[in-house]
Amino acid sequence: MITMRSLVLFCLSLFLFGCGSTEPELQDAPKILTHHEADNQSENELQKKQSSSKLAPSPLKQTDIKKRQTQVTDLWVHVANNLHFKIHKNVALNKRINWYLKQPNYLRTVNKRAAPYFYHIVKKVEKKGLPMELALLPFVESGFRPTIVSSQQAVGIWQLVAATAHHFGVKSDQWYDGRQDVLASTDAALDYLSYLHKRFDGNWLHALAAYNTGEGRVKRAIEKNKKRGKSTDYWSLNLPKETADYVPKLLALSYLVKHPKKPLKRPKLAYKPLTTQMDVGQQFDFSVIAKLSGVGSKQLHALNQGYLKNQSSPNGPHTLLLPIRQEALLKSQFFRANFAGEYIVIKNDTLYSIARRLDMSVIALKQLNNKQTNLISVGEKLLVGQPKTLPKSLTVDYKISPYLEHKELVIPTIEVNYEVKQGDNLWEISQLYDVAHSDLAKWNKLSASSVLKPGTQLVMFIPQAKKPKAIPIKKNLLLDLQKTLNQPR
Repeated sequence: MITMRSLVLFCLSLFLFGCGSTEPELQDAPKILTHHEADNQSENELQKKQSSSKLAPSPLKQTDIKKRQTQVTDLWVHVANNLHFKIHKNVALNKRINWYLKQPNYLRTVNKRAAPYFYHIVKKVEKKGLPMELALLPFVESGFRPTIVSSQQAVGIWQLVAATAHHFGVKSDQWYDGRQDVLASTDAALDYLSYLHKRFDGNWLHALAAYNTGEGRVKRAIEKNKKRGKSTDYWSLNLPKETADYVPKLLALSYLVKHPKKPLKRPKLAYKPLTTQMDVGQQFDFSVIAKLSGVGSKQLHALNQGYLKNQSSPNGPHTLLLPIRQEALLKSQFFRANFAGEYIVIKNDTLYSIARRLDMSVIALKQLNNKQTNLISVGEKLLVGQPKTLPKSLTVDYKISPYLEHKELVIPTIEVNYEVKQGDNLWEISQLYDVAHSDLAKWNKLSASSVLKPGTQLVMFIPQAKKPKAIPIKKNLLLDLQKTLNQPR
C-alpha cells in the first residue's frame, strides 16, 4: 500500500530529475523583444524556470536589491543595470556591434561631452517611466554635440527639427534656441518619443524608427506589409537605409553598455549631478552672472548653449545650468543672498526627506548649512536652494554703441577632398576634420558603417570663418565721439 509520504517523495524525485535535465536558452536567436509587457512576461517566465532549477541562484530579497542599488556609485553602471530591451543578436546587430568595437575610444570621447548633462537625462527618463535605452539616443543621434546641425536642419543632441520642437513646447527666438538647450530639448524629445510609442501601440522599435524618419513613412511601411501578408515587425519593414541602420545603432550600443567587450571600454562617471539648474527669475547678462557666481563666462556659455547671445531673452527662459562646486558655489554670498530660501524643521523631518521634497541632494543641503552630521532638531531653520525674486538687475545698465556692437559672422564652408588611406574609416576622418559622422556619410552617399577602399575620394564641407577685414580708424575718433556726445540736444 502506497503511503502519502512515499507518494510525495516519488513526485519530488520526478520534479528534481526534470529540473536537472533543463538546458539554458540560447541567446543568439534572431529576435528582439522591446515591448515592456513582453519583457515582464519573459522575466517572469525566466524567474519561474530559474526557481525550479537546482543550478539557479536564490532569488534576491527586496532588502538585498535595495542594498545593491545604494552601492552603485557609477552612473554608467546604473544605466547598464536598468536597460530593459531584450536583445538577441542578428546580422544587422552584429554589424553595428563590430563597428563600435572598431572605435574603442568612441564612448569615452562622447562621454566627456555628455558628462555635465547625462545624470539629468537619466533621471528625466526614469521620472517619465521610459526605457533607459532612450538615455543613450543622443550618443547615436549627435555624438552629444548641443549645437550640431544636420543637413535636414535638425538641431542639438536630440536632432529636433523646428516644427517638432515647437509642437512640444521648445522656445526659440533671436536670443535663445531651446533645441540647443540640452535639458529643454530632452523634455521635448522624451515627450515626442512617448507620443510615438502610443501611436505605434507600444512598439518601441517602430517608435524609434518614426523618430528618425517620420511616423507617416513607418505607418505606410507597416500597411504595405499588412496588405502583402508579411510580418510588420521592425526588421521586416522596407525603410530607408539610414532608418534601417538607426535602430541597430541604439540596440548595439545598449548591448555593449550592458555587456562591455574589449577593446571598447564602458566609460566611468560619478553617479551624482555635476551641474545644477537655477532659475535666475529675470533677464540676465552672462557677464554679470559670471562675476557674481565666480563661474567663468566661457564655462557658463559652454554649459548653456541654448542662449545665442550674451543676454537672455526678456521673455525667458531665465534658467541657467551651473557647475556644482559645492564648497565654492553653495557657500558663496551670491547664492545665499539670491537663491537660498528658508525651511523650518518639523517633527519626523530628516535631511533626506527635506532634500527630496525640495529636489536637492543631501550633500548640497548639508554644505549649504555647514553641517557635518545628519542631525537636525525641530524648529531649526535651514537654508534651502529655492530661487527668490532678485532685488537687483542682472543685466548691464548701459547700451553698447551700434558702431561697436558685435555682429554675427556668416561662416561659409569650403569643399575639401580627402583621399582614403589604408585603415581609414568614416568615424576617424569625421573626428579629424571635426564634422558630424552622419553628415560625412550623407555627403558621400554612404552608410555610417561603410568600409572605405584606399584611394577613394571623399568630399566634405568644412566651416571656415572669413578673415576679418581691417577697419580704418580715424586719427581723432575719440575726440569726434566726445564732441558729438557733448553737443546740446
